[in-house]
Amino acid sequence: MPDGSTAAPRRSVVVSEFTNSVLDPAAPMLGPVENGGTIIANTAPGCWGPMITPRLRGGHEVTTPVFVNGAEPGDGIAIRIRDITVTSIATASGHDSSPEGFCLGDPYVAARCPVCDTVWPETHVEGIGQDAVKCDRCGNAVKPFEIVHGYTVTFDDTRAVGLTLPRAAAETIAHDANHYAALPDGSRQHSILTFAPSDMPGTLVRMRPFLGQLGTCPSMAMPDSHNAGDFGAFLVGAPHAYGITAEQLAQHKTDGHMDIDAVRPGAILICPVKVRGAGVYMGDMHAGQGDGEIAGHTMDVAGSVTLQVEVVKNYPLDGPVLFPLEEDLPPMARPFTAAERAKGARLAEKWGVGALEPMAPVSVIGTAANLNDAIANGLERAAKLLGMTVPEVRNRATVNGAIEIGRAPGVIQVTFLAPLSRLDAVGLGGYAREQYGF
Repeated sequence: MPDGSTAAPRRSVVVSEFTNSVLDPAAPMLGPVENGGTIIANTAPGCWGPMITPRLRGGHEVTTPVFVNGAEPGDGIAIRIRDITVTSIATASGHDSSPEGFCLGDPYVAARCPVCDTVWPETHVEGIGQDAVKCDRCGNAVKPFEIVHGYTVTFDDTRAVGLTLPRAAAETIAHDANHYAALPDGSRQHSILTFAPSDMPGTLVRMRPFLGQLGTCPSMAMPDSHNAGDFGAFLVGAPHAYGITAEQLAQHKTDGHMDIDAVRPGAILICPVKVRGAGVYMGDMHAGQGDGEIAGHTMDVAGSVTLQVEVVKNYPLDGPVLFPLEEDLPPMARPFTAAERAKGARLAEKWGVGALEPMAPVSVIGTAANLNDAIANGLERAAKLLGMTVPEVRNRATVNGAIEIGRAPGVIQVTFLAPLSRLDAVGLGGYAREQYGF
């Protein structure tokens, strides 16, 4: 693999390579892409496919990180999401369980065959159904995860809606799973379509694609799905090769695994840089999801992505900040209309308040092992970003915002109208103006 840190920077980088589900800052990166350049990628489905592929050492299969010219630790990377297009024809998903004996501490990270005791065994597919993945060494069915209640869903040609299928149709698709999943050539996962779940046929769903994984490389090797405060907590004291301490998790993660449905075309995401070159990566594209991803998983799909990346010098946070589309903002956090500002100006004049404080929406991401701690993390990050106290952030998020759940058990957004002058002070005001037309 070429080392993106040594070549001449390019205006655009096309990515078709994937990690082994581990983000390792010691591994060579692709690129480099120039500051302000474009990254184009074909992504593989996340969650279920990698979860039933024991050779992969994390819950997803993300793209190889890209080196961004000029990015240094302590900076940020502004990522403008230009396009996300679903290429899968169908996918399958559902609520999971983890059968006993099929892992070493964590079924996402260290799958094992309980018969030959091989960790990360090579496997192959025989037939369809939940026992179809077989160990190459002993022939035993290896299933670190099972679907308790699931569905197979196919999408219309315009990728606007999906429909869940009955058993016969799901099994037809399962026999040609890689085709219907549109697995990229570089993907090494077994398609979850092989399992052919069909527990809720005839359900119509809306498509609203976004990226569950988008961010920068952590500063120590960790499984991609665990690059966040909630899933990362499973690494603390773990018995496998990727076990770490709580202090290491806090220091090195970049919270690239968010599952926030507002990380979609038109949004601007600011990510922390913890390694030279940042290492921008992506994956875990979802066809759609409600807040919280309450089933644990959603409609994971393959797709194409176009990003534009820009270095933000001296970024003050260790986690992401999002400027969502206006329609994705909670009602209380949306910019005031001209009519509302005029009424506010009359109130200010009546009571001698002076000029109204210019404000803009911002969404600060918090992560932790549970939602309460994630909220505390998000509030503390927002206070640090804007030079406020946590009580002030609480008040602003109450009267001019909301706490939103990205993913249970522990990813949230603290979204509120913030003083534009405070965003300017940390170099983010321009992104707010760009996004909301100030």
